[in-house]
Amino acid sequence: MSSSTTQNLIESAIAQLQQLPPQQQQQVLDYIEFLAQKYIQPQPPQPRVPGLHRGMGWISDDFNDPILPEYWSDTKSGW
Repeated sequence: MSSSTTQNLIESAIAQLQQLPPQQQQQVLDYIEFLAQKYIQPQPPQPRVPGLHRGMGWISDDFNDPILPEYWSDTKSGW
């Protein structure tokens, strides 16, 4: 669409919008905002930054220890 066609379309829409009561003008604005959100262009994902969170995670010392059988039983308190 050429810029002159777009400008004519905008001017025509504004002229018609000005003739509507305030409540309908608000509805038109709400619809325009809806369309703007619906057809928003997705942003490309940001590249990962190696080492960004270095040192922020930890693993407990007993991570590789076997799980006790009591963990799997139905008799645990609180369950």
